[in-house]
Amino acid sequence: MAWGYVDDEAVAEARTLIGQPLRRERNRWVSEATPDAIDHFVEGIGDANPLWTDADYAQASRWGTRIAPPCFLYAVDLTVVAPKFPGVQWLHAGTDWTFYDVVRQGDAFDVNAALHDVVVKTGRFANRWALQSGRIDYTRRSDGRRVATAIGYTARTPRGEALAKEGKNKYEGREPHRYTAQEIELIEKQILTEEVRGAEPRLWEDVTVGDALGPVVKGPLTTTDIIAFYAGTLGARHYGGAHGNVLRYRQRHADYHVSEVTGAKDSAGRGHVESKTGNDVGMGGAYDLCPQRLSWGGHLLTNWMGDDAFLYRYDARVRQPNLVGDTTWWTGTVTGKSEVAGSGAVEVEVKATNQMDSVTANGTAVILLPSRERGAVTLPLEPED
Repeated sequence: MAWGYVDDEAVAEARTLIGQPLRRERNRWVSEATPDAIDHFVEGIGDANPLWTDADYAQASRWGTRIAPPCFLYAVDLTVVAPKFPGVQWLHAGTDWTFYDVVRQGDAFDVNAALHDVVVKTGRFANRWALQSGRIDYTRRSDGRRVATAIGYTARTPRGEALAKEGKNKYEGREPHRYTAQEIELIEKQILTEEVRGAEPRLWEDVTVGDALGPVVKGPLTTTDIIAFYAGTLGARHYGGAHGNVLRYRQRHADYHVSEVTGAKDSAGRGHVESKTGNDVGMGGAYDLCPQRLSWGGHLLTNWMGDDAFLYRYDARVRQPNLVGDTTWWTGTVTGKSEVAGSGAVEVEVKATNQMDSVTANGTAVILLPSRERGAVTLPLEPED
């Protein structure tokens, strides 16, 4: 197959894997929600909610134990389902989550994943690119219950020379934003006054369509923030590992860059912390990871809903890069009220906006809330399929 291009042969080869179970070793960083694993994840996204960080506090909650934020499951499986297309850049484009239970400290997981579809696209990223989608099921080992299902979306786009031949760059490079002292003061104030609903129940009857969520503010983004997310969610495993492990990986897989500076083989993943490589893959500079930014949206939702609520659905997509130096404001609006599994539900629209007032991610969520009439939230049943 052509190296670095999304041609008919590459698309046909990728489609042969639709519905086939896939190996997930490179997508998994943890298999169990140990105290350390939960700590590292919440530190990596900057979420200080005591439901995840304080065992005594969590024990007094309705859950009776420390739990992890819903997006912790990114560390169990990153939701990237992107086989084939050698030499073609993959960009995590979003995740559609359905949750059936919380993640409790001590839960260990098995994961099943399969490619769902490969759709050829034109324009925007390149003259020709592909969007791959895959389904991941997370099953708790102790009782066989499915805790969540994710549909992950991954864009496969040309990079480097292949992109240059098209005369394109997916996003134009730009210098880091220079903030005024007043802007930094406001950002820091918003971060330090972030509201966490916590133990006070947010009752379904008290919520009104049009109610606002947030903000949850992240930034200005630094490479340290990105490395913290790597440490808590995927380490270097997704790129073949480090040192001898990555060398052995590259003996079997030729998907790497050769550094112009050292002449050594390296991963295109360094574009997340290195502006030149980030620009080479078409992102305009060093940029965050999609699951990182979407986990911040999860942070917004769990802050607002409180300890007694349950996040049932969370479907979000990235729309443009979030570069080093950018600040992200996650906000939301209640758009509807309904009933799910006998519990009061609210529908929410969320979005991430940067310092230039550009929307960099958006999505929807369904949250189950306790009710005066219905009582405590009932967890939804997992489907039979």
